[in-house]
Amino acid sequence: MEEEDAKAQKPLAEKAAQSTPMRATEKAGAQAAAQPEKTQGIAARPVEKTAQAVSVRPTAQGATEEKSIASRGIPSSECLYLPAHDSPSLRSFEDQNGAQTRNLWGMEEIMNFVFPSKYQRKYNEVAVAFMREMVKKTKMEGAQIADFISSCNISKATFYNRVLPRLKRVGMLKVERQTLIAVESRRKYRPMTIHLSKTFGNYLVKIGDSWLACVDEARSVSKQAARAP
Repeated sequence: MEEEDAKAQKPLAEKAAQSTPMRATEKAGAQAAAQPEKTQGIAARPVEKTAQAVSVRPTAQGATEEKSIASRGIPSSECLYLPAHDSPSLRSFEDQNGAQTRNLWGMEEIMNFVFPSKYQRKYNEVAVAFMREMVKKTKMEGAQIADFISSCNISKATFYNRVLPRLKRVGMLKVERQTLIAVESRRKYRPMTIHLSKTFGNYLVKIGDSWLACVDEARSVSKQAARAP
């Protein structure tokens, strides 16, 4: 009797299970399982796009490296002002045959390449005044520098943040500091001493001499090739 009741109830249970709606979570899981290829394809697209955004180039060893930064303007801290060689603002420095003339440029003319008065008049005036003082003394210490700034009514921010760092960077000045420790307070002091430097001239002379050597070599090779039968 019990076996007959169980057999009768079994088809009814199966029919109820088929007619019961699927839960939302079960339905989502079933859809994800039914479409694995589509889900994987969507996830792979951003990876491919990111890989294409990185531009690489092969090296001699077969490895790859990223391209350098795109060409753009040179930082102002690494620039010198070089007007056209035939600019009316420049005194002649070579003759018609390309030979150097014997005349020399003054402090104002030299400083115009570092702080062009056309664009940085205030910095130019401060730099010229300070370099004239440096030429007289060849060396200045902190107290002397402070007296110069005070007597000329120069902004400390302009001198210490703009003029002095650039004069040092281009090689016109050499800055030295000593570390001193006070006996009583044990505080550290770093007084500054500034010297004139030839580095600026040596830098530009090396560029000029190297270019002149390139031109002389090219002309020499050209003459030898013309003489050859």
